[in-house]
Amino acid sequence: MTTTERPGTDAERLRDRIAAELERTRARTAALTDAVDDDDLVRQHSTLMSPLVWDLAHVGNQEELWLVRDVGGREPVRHDIDDLYDAFKQPRKDRPALPLLPPAEARAYVRTVRDKVFDLLDGIRFTERPLVADGFAFGMIVQHEQQHDETMLATHQLRAGAPVLDAPPPPEPRARVGGEVRVPAGPFTMGTSTDPWALDNERPAHTVDLPAYLIDAAPVTNGQYRAFIADGGYDEPRWWSEAGWRHRIEAELSAPMHWRRDGDGWAYRRFGRWSAVRDDEPVVHVCWYEAQAYAAWAGKRLPTEAEWEKAARWDPASGRSRRYPWGDEDPGAEHANLGQRHLWPAPVGAYPAGASPLGVHQLVGDVWEWTSSPFRGHPGFTAFPYREYSEVFFGDDHRVLRGGSFGTDRSACRGTFRNWDYPIRRQIFSGFRCARDAGPEE
Repeated sequence: MTTTERPGTDAERLRDRIAAELERTRARTAALTDAVDDDDLVRQHSTLMSPLVWDLAHVGNQEELWLVRDVGGREPVRHDIDDLYDAFKQPRKDRPALPLLPPAEARAYVRTVRDKVFDLLDGIRFTERPLVADGFAFGMIVQHEQQHDETMLATHQLRAGAPVLDAPPPPEPRARVGGEVRVPAGPFTMGTSTDPWALDNERPAHTVDLPAYLIDAAPVTNGQYRAFIADGGYDEPRWWSEAGWRHRIEAELSAPMHWRRDGDGWAYRRFGRWSAVRDDEPVVHVCWYEAQAYAAWAGKRLPTEAEWEKAARWDPASGRSRRYPWGDEDPGAEHANLGQRHLWPAPVGAYPAGASPLGVHQLVGDVWEWTSSPFRGHPGFTAFPYREYSEVFFGDDHRVLRGGSFGTDRSACRGTFRNWDYPIRRQIFSGFRCARDAGPEE
């Protein structure tokens, strides 16, 4: 992050961008919470998730803590609710029993906080300290709220009752995509030290040297995954790790989450609507253990996080790492299925403009992709601005996911962005692609 002040016009452009991102993000939050009645807002639809009203007030509380109190130095709006909306103090399963703000009060609270943020934004100098350099604190809050918006979208997928969300279907395929892509051996730059709104676990940039490998040109599809099911993949322990097989038995896994038998085929419930499973769409709602088992059955493995990022960012012509597979410009509708424009993954081949220079497709958007890597800091990692964002999760308990899903916003998605979760989780919009070592003739 830079620490030198920009000329006035650049600072004003940054303020305008921050204001626009805050408003765009809050509009999405409102759409997700206004779509249901108050009873639905306060109900817990799954013990894995918070009531929607908790997420709503939580994003306001984080905005108050960081922007109103810390950046702005203003008096607290609601000091009395800090503990209620502390994600580390309040496990998700216990949140419905808390004295949470009722819907009308929660909406009033987040409006009050936002009014104070817009008031202080006009006077911010983006050189005062690292927290506000290049508008970082504001970008952090935008990303935090968008991450909760995706979490709320996952809650909508878990809720019972009549459908309340709607969106047009994603585009049809525009290119034939299949097989594997060879990634040559050699070094590349992983992570970033320059992206102004990159979060601490994406930093710093560092060189990683990888041997040659092959990676799937597209995410594993429903049709490919159905072949695994049909071949008895869920009944054969040899494809599963010891921990994976134990979890498969305990959780009684037999297909991706939200699938059910439909005659000779399968149906998939999407936000309250059932439809036939489409074979050319990326499979979604599978856990890490399922992805690992499929890869073993297919004679492959999950890519490491570094392999995923090199396939997504490395440009063989220039030798540099791009911000996104297609280049450095922000994602457009032609590049990727992001931002809840659609409510399910796009079929393979729908975004040829978003392919990497090597010809790897749909690395960003559609489904979060499991990697084989446990979540750890990059060499030289420094927690900023607080350890609880990512450092406390480092270790072998969490596996890294990359790329973003159809529910991920562009602000919370880059070629360096890192997500993580427990290997048993599949209520998230998770899929995967496979990789393997390159043979001597490949």
